[in-house]
Amino acid sequence: MTSFMETVQAWINAQGSWVVQAFIALVITAFVHFISSRFMGHLAQSLTKTKNLWDDTLLHAVRRPAVALIWVIGLMWVADIVREESGIALLRRVDAFYDLAVIIIVSWAAIRFIHEVESKIIRQDSSTVDETTASAISKLLRAVVIITSTLVVLQTMGYSISGILAFGGIGGIAIGFAAKDLLANFFGGMMIYLDRPFKVGDWIRSPDKNIEGTVEHIGWRQTRIRTFDKRPLYVPNATFSSISVENPSRMLNRRIKETIGLRYKDARTLPAVLEEVRGYLAKHEHIDGNQLMMVHFNNFGASSLDFFIYCFTKTCEWKRFHEVKEQVMIDILEIIHRHGADVAFPTRTLEMTNPDTVAVD
Repeated sequence: MTSFMETVQAWINAQGSWVVQAFIALVITAFVHFISSRFMGHLAQSLTKTKNLWDDTLLHAVRRPAVALIWVIGLMWVADIVREESGIALLRRVDAFYDLAVIIIVSWAAIRFIHEVESKIIRQDSSTVDETTASAISKLLRAVVIITSTLVVLQTMGYSISGILAFGGIGGIAIGFAAKDLLANFFGGMMIYLDRPFKVGDWIRSPDKNIEGTVEHIGWRQTRIRTFDKRPLYVPNATFSSISVENPSRMLNRRIKETIGLRYKDARTLPAVLEEVRGYLAKHEHIDGNQLMMVHFNNFGASSLDFFIYCFTKTCEWKRFHEVKEQVMIDILEIIHRHGADVAFPTRTLEMTNPDTVAVD
């Protein structure tokens, strides 16, 4: 391979004018770009037929950076030809530019690979992999790649990394005081990723703050929540370290707790009504029999004999819960009517012991 490149270089040098040499180098670069693009296209079609998902991910991640690397090598080749013939002072730094370009392209490929792996894991294993955790690890790895590549670039440009790190230690204290709120939000985001009180897609609410809605995005600085009236709510992550957060999405059951009043003249039917309602709830297919279930008379109301029902549905879905609750209430109303009773409403009785004594003006 080395002898082939030396032969090509010798042939180009024999072409005389450096303009012709540069043009030939660009043509060769374009030809290599064309061949490599066709090759990777055919390779991508072949890899889609395999069961291994990681080869597709790797190829998709390096495809564009590989094309960029080909053109960087070709342009550096042209710059070498022009530098030798023209002696332009700026082109003497072409080797340093080449090193920087290679570092940037490698970092670009690594970041693309991390992003593709994150998307692949969430898309393929969404039932077993927590999307919030996968996103956090992906962001952390991308930050490591960016910081590392930045330090390598600075070292390549001739700056001392030890001096930069020493300055960063001293400057970090000053930055910490100046950006304490930003750091508080950053560490608040870290606590969300580590403790996982909620994840993207969960319905959360806080009794301490006016916060309720569906989590759409968890960032390093703030969390975006979509309220039930479809407004976006942006909450700094540091807020979650000082408030209580409820996560109804993780409830095991939903509760039905209602009080029903019978008329006082239906007092004799009350025990039979209670007994039939208990049997009805115990046999209901959508009521969880493993949870606490109660049906009891508990209050002499102003105009009603009140009993309550207390049970839990098997479903946690909001819409389905209300459908089950609606059917339960309708069926209990039918039980009451079947016993010749009815639901009470506010009434007032006036007793007149001697109507003849009523004064008339």
